[in-house]
Amino acid sequence: MHLNEELLHYKTLTRPRPQEEKILETIRRSKEIFYMAEQEKLLSYYEFLWGQFQLIQKKWWLFQFLILCASAGLLSSAYDETYIHRGLGIMASLYIILIIPELWKNRTNRSMEIEYSSYYSLRQIYAARMVLFGIADTLLLTGFCGAAILGMHMAFTVLLVQFLLPMLITACICFGTLCSRHIRSEAASVCLCLLWCGLWLALNLDEALYAMVMPTVWLSCAGLALLFLCITVYRTLDRCRSYTL
Repeated sequence: MHLNEELLHYKTLTRPRPQEEKILETIRRSKEIFYMAEQEKLLSYYEFLWGQFQLIQKKWWLFQFLILCASAGLLSSAYDETYIHRGLGIMASLYIILIIPELWKNRTNRSMEIEYSSYYSLRQIYAARMVLFGIADTLLLTGFCGAAILGMHMAFTVLLVQFLLPMLITACICFGTLCSRHIRSEAASVCLCLLWCGLWLALNLDEALYAMVMPTVWLSCAGLALLFLCITVYRTLDRCRSYTL
C-alpha cells in the first residue's frame, strides 16, 4: 500500500498542469494560420464580379438592345411624331421588365439559403448584379439617347418625359417589389410593371389631361422618381437577408 501511495503521489507531482493562457494563445494562433491559408484560396472581389458576370444570361442584354433598336426605328419612321413619342413609354417599361428575371433568379430558384451561407454575402451578390446591369444599361441608354438627340434631333426634355421618366418609375416598381415582404412572385412584379405601362399609355393618349401637365411638373416627377429609385435600391440591398423563402 505504501508503494502504491508513493506512485500515486509521484504521478500527481509529474502530471502536467494545463496553462489556460497558453491554450488560448495556441487556439488564437491556429485560427490566424488557418485564416491566412484560406485567404489564399478566396476570390478577389473583381474575380467574384467576373463570376457573377458569367452567371448572368446575356440574352436579356440582347433583348434590351433590340428594344432600343426598335425604339430608334420608331423615331425615324414617318408616322405621326406625337404618337410615336408617347409610345416610347411602352418600350421603356419593357426595357426595365427584362431585368426582373435575373434579379429574381435567387428567390425563384430558392437558392437564397445556399448563397446566404457562402463567403460573399447576399448583399454583395445583389450589389454585383446591380453594378453589372448598371454598367450595361448605362452604355446602352447612352448610345440610344445620343442617337435620338444628335441623329434624330429629338429634344432632351421630350426624351426625358416620354422615355426616361416611365423607365425610372418602372425601375422603382421593379426594385420596390423585390424588397417587399408581401410580394414573393416574379410574375406579380411583372404584372405591376405592365399595369403601370397601361396607365402611362392611357395618360399619354388623353390629350386634355396630357396638356394640363406642365413641363416643370414632368421634370419634378423625373427627379422624384430618381430619388425614390435610389431609396428602393438601398432597401433592396439592406433587406436582402430576409428574402429567404
